[in-house]
Amino acid sequence: MLTALWAAAAALVVISLPRWLPGRVVAVRGWVFTRINGDESIPVPGDLVGVDRFREVYSHPAASGRSRGAALSDLFWYWLSPGPEMHQEHLEEGERYDAVALATRRILSVPRARAEELTRRCVTRTLRDGQGRERRGVVRLRDLMMPAWAEFSYELVFGEECPPYARDLIVGNADDVVTALKCCGLRHMDRRDRLTAYLVESLPRVRQELPPGLTDREQALYLQGAFFNTAVVQMSEATAHVLMALAQHPEVQDRARGGDDRYLDQVISETLRVYPLFGIAHRVTTGDIPLGEGSAIPAGSVLCFDYPSFHRAGFPDPERFDPERFAPGHAPVRELNHIPFGMPANRPCPAWRLAPLMMRVAVRETLRAYRLDSTAAHTRSLPNRGPCLLTPLGAPRGPGHRLTLLFMRFRDDWENLWRSLVQLVLGTYMVWDARRLRLCERHFADLPGDAIRS
Repeated sequence: MLTALWAAAAALVVISLPRWLPGRVVAVRGWVFTRINGDESIPVPGDLVGVDRFREVYSHPAASGRSRGAALSDLFWYWLSPGPEMHQEHLEEGERYDAVALATRRILSVPRARAEELTRRCVTRTLRDGQGRERRGVVRLRDLMMPAWAEFSYELVFGEECPPYARDLIVGNADDVVTALKCCGLRHMDRRDRLTAYLVESLPRVRQELPPGLTDREQALYLQGAFFNTAVVQMSEATAHVLMALAQHPEVQDRARGGDDRYLDQVISETLRVYPLFGIAHRVTTGDIPLGEGSAIPAGSVLCFDYPSFHRAGFPDPERFDPERFAPGHAPVRELNHIPFGMPANRPCPAWRLAPLMMRVAVRETLRAYRLDSTAAHTRSLPNRGPCLLTPLGAPRGPGHRLTLLFMRFRDDWENLWRSLVQLVLGTYMVWDARRLRLCERHFADLPGDAIRS
């Protein structure tokens, strides 16, 4: 009898593991990251800077340092290699940053109609398999969308249709970067280096003038970081988040399918509020930032701007997904705690105007073709890549539909358990390895003083 009770207790513990263990592992992983990185940052919002001053401090001219002087930078440079020193988001202010930012604006300056048509073509191709048939069944939304945004970015840069070989290189690179960023896998530098070599060879075909004064490799690394790392990853994740939210809110999905672009824009805004693409944006202060009453944030401080916390503040029931928050008649968006593409005064996303239009087209084309269902977990970091059941619109839901959704939930729970352990082990290793290599620290140490800002 006693043996049976112990066996039953052990079985209950095992069955309950997916419910409680991943959260504990995440907490341990956070503790490990803090211990390895050191307690050097100032959270915003936090005790020193509240929600009411978030925008003010974020927009302050002295909150402009990006990489130099922060241990966190070594970690991000490690994840974004090769070429983090040429990544637009990690360049310090100066002539080089200005030249790179101008080149990015030129490449992004396409007419709205062309950008929408290009998005439609790329997404439509992606929604069909290699034989031209509609995809169906369970897919990972981030994986589904990544080839579409790889093709989009290629045509934006080169002005011609993306060949399969180039698309595969771009997807392999982007997937490797985002997988490492989420600590779900180690880096595979061969995948990244193959894309770099391809871009060096392809520089003569770029349709816009590239930043002057750079070597061929530096120009290739700039393109790789801005358009074939960040753009592909962020657009894939953003689209996956919107589609995942629609899959889990069928009433919103049905209304969004009705063709009202204004409502679809509300859905996108609410998705980016609940699931912001940026978790923490860190900046290094280049001067003192006064806070009043004799207090100030000193120069050289690392500010960690917490997007999820800011997006939750000031909204009733902030965890609830409700596109009506952005409906006409409510508070203007500019007055809300909602900055999905950053602040205009401090390095906003270069595609902040273009990205919402592209996302709208991508989501609209998907809704025209499919009904979406998902019972998997939906979190901001999306480590499960967005499992979703695609059913061609108009096709009957078979008898196995509910069973598939039940299996999806079961599989996701157990994958989450295993993945949390993988993230703990691999994340700890990569943080240690990044601190060992000190890519950012060594880069600035090797620069002459007058070259740091240029």
